[in-house]
Amino acid sequence: MVRSKRTKTISLKARKYTLILILILIIAGFLRLWRIDQVPVSLFGDELDVGYHALSVLKTGRDYSGNLFPLHFQSLAEWRTPLYLYTAIPTVALFGISPLGVRLPAVLFGLLSIWGMYLLVRELLNTGGNIKKFSRKAEIIALVSAVVLAFSPWHIQYSRAAFEVTQLLAFLIFGLYFFYKSLKMGKYLWVSAILFAFTPWIYSTAKLFTPALLLFLLIIYRKDLAKLQRKYIVRAVIALLLVGLPIFLSTLFGGGAQRFTYLSVLGDPKTAGKVDELRLADARSRTELGNELMTTPSDRAFHNKGTITVETIVTNYLQPVSVDFLFINGDPNLRHSIKGVGQFYWLEIIALFLGVVLFFGKFKDKKVKYVILFWIAVGILPSALTRDGGNHATRLILILPPLAFLISYGLIEGLKLIKPRFRVVVVIIYIALWLHGIAFYQHHYWVHNPSESEIMWQSGYEDAIHSIFEIEKDYDRVFLSMTEQPIWIFFAGWSEYSPQEWQNGYPFEKAEIEGFGEMDRLGKYYFGGPQAGEGGLFALPRLTDDRVLYLANASEIGENLILEPGKKPVGLKLIKAIPYLSGEPAFYIFETEE
Repeated sequence: MVRSKRTKTISLKARKYTLILILILIIAGFLRLWRIDQVPVSLFGDELDVGYHALSVLKTGRDYSGNLFPLHFQSLAEWRTPLYLYTAIPTVALFGISPLGVRLPAVLFGLLSIWGMYLLVRELLNTGGNIKKFSRKAEIIALVSAVVLAFSPWHIQYSRAAFEVTQLLAFLIFGLYFFYKSLKMGKYLWVSAILFAFTPWIYSTAKLFTPALLLFLLIIYRKDLAKLQRKYIVRAVIALLLVGLPIFLSTLFGGGAQRFTYLSVLGDPKTAGKVDELRLADARSRTELGNELMTTPSDRAFHNKGTITVETIVTNYLQPVSVDFLFINGDPNLRHSIKGVGQFYWLEIIALFLGVVLFFGKFKDKKVKYVILFWIAVGILPSALTRDGGNHATRLILILPPLAFLISYGLIEGLKLIKPRFRVVVVIIYIALWLHGIAFYQHHYWVHNPSESEIMWQSGYEDAIHSIFEIEKDYDRVFLSMTEQPIWIFFAGWSEYSPQEWQNGYPFEKAEIEGFGEMDRLGKYYFGGPQAGEGGLFALPRLTDDRVLYLANASEIGENLILEPGKKPVGLKLIKAIPYLSGEPAFYIFETEE
C-alpha cells in the first residue's frame, strides 16, 4: 500500500514536470517560428544554397552540380556536409525555396535539442539514471536547463535560420542521452552510436569533436561498458561503422576536407605578412633610420609561421570563454548575433560562475564532471584551429549545452547558499532582471536588428531576381552584376531555376563582352561585372541592337537614384530601384534605350 502511494506520488510529479516541459517547448516554438518569413530579413546565400540543393535532389536526384545523391554536396564555392540538406527536401517540397521551406528543419531540430537537453540533464543527475529513483533536484535542474536553452540568444539566433548546427546539437545531445541510458540498459547503445555517427554528416566541427568525445567516453566508462552484453557492443560497433565510415571516406577522398583546408589557421595567407611585419619591427628597433634593415637568427626564431600560428590558436582558444564573447558583444557577425548582446544574457554570468564552482567542486560523480569539462575544452578546439574562430558562434556552438547546464546548476545549487528567508526575494529579483534581459534582446531583435543586419542577410536579392523574372521575357539578353559578390546562387535560388537546365549548363560557358570582359553565360543570362576603365555600364548601349536588361549593384552607380533618378547613366533607362529596409538603394534594374 505504501509502495503504491509512493509510486502514485512519483507519477503525479512526473506528470507535472512533463506539462512544464511542454509549456517550455510551446513558448520556444513561438519564439522560433513567429514571423520567420520576415526576420531574419532575407535568406542569405548559404540558406539559398541549401534550398536549391534540396530542390535539385527532389527533381533530379542530384545536387545542382550534378552529383548523384552525394555524401558531400558540391556547391559553387565549397563542399557541404549533407544531412541538413537532405532533411530540407520535404519542407522545400511543401513550401518551395522560401524562409519556411529552408528554415523549418532548423526550428524543429532546435526544439528537439531543448527536449533532449532536459532528458540528458535528468539522466546525468538522477541516481543511476533510473527514473524510479525520483530526484526532485535533477528534474528541476533539467527543466531550468531546458529554459536556459529555450530563451538563449545563441540558440534562438541559430534556430531561426537554416544553420546546420541546430541539427548538430540535437543529434549530439540525444547521442549522449542514449549513451548514459545504455550504461544501465545496453539495448540503447546502438541508438547512441548511430546518433553520434551522424554528427559528422551535419557540420564539419563534429569531424574532429565526435571521434574525440567517443574515445574519451570509451576510456572513462570502459568498465561500465565491459559489463554490457556482448551483443549490445557488437550492434553499436556495426551501427557506428555503417553510418560513420562513408562520411569518413568521403571527407578524406571526396572533397569533404576542402573547407577546413581553406579555413584553417595553418593555411592563412596573412601569416607571412605578419611574420614580415614583426621581423621588420625588430630590425628597426636595432637600426638607425635610413640604414639597411637586416633580420637576425633571433628575429627568425621569435617570429615565424609556427609562432604566429600557435599564438593565433591560443588567442582563438581563450576568446570563447571571455566575458566579452559570452555576455557582452557576442559574435560580431550580425547573422550570428545581434549588436550589443552576448551569446548569453549578462545576468547569467553570476549563475555560470556559481555553476562552475559548485558543480566541479561538490558534485560527486567524477566521470560526469570529466565529461562536461571535456565537452567544453575540446568543443572549443575545432573553432580555435580556424581563422576568426575565437568568436565564431557557429563553430563554437558545441559548447552551448554544457554552458547552459552549468548556468542552470549554478542557479539551483546557488540558492542553497542563501538563507531561506531571503531566497524568495532573490528569486524574484533574479527573474525580474532575467526577464528584462529577454525583453531587451527581443526588442533589439525585432526592432533594430532587421535594418542593422540587412546587408549581412543579403536582402534585396529576392526582390531583384523576382523583378527580373517578371519582365525578362521581353529582352534578348539579361546581365546580372557580380560587382559585390557572386550572384549565381541568388539567381538560381530565388528564381527556382530548373535544376536540370542548371546542371546541363554547368560549368558555364564563357562570353567576352565589351566593357565587361569575360562573363559566365547560361542561356541568355550573363554573370559578371563592369571593368574599370573599359566603359562598364556606359558600354552597354553600344553592344548590339539587342534589348539588354541589366541588374546593377547600387555601388556601381555612386548615386542614390531613388532620390535622384535623373542621375542614371546615359543611354540606360531605369526600370526599377530596389531599396533595403532602411531605404538605402540596394540594386537598380536598367534597360538599354532605343
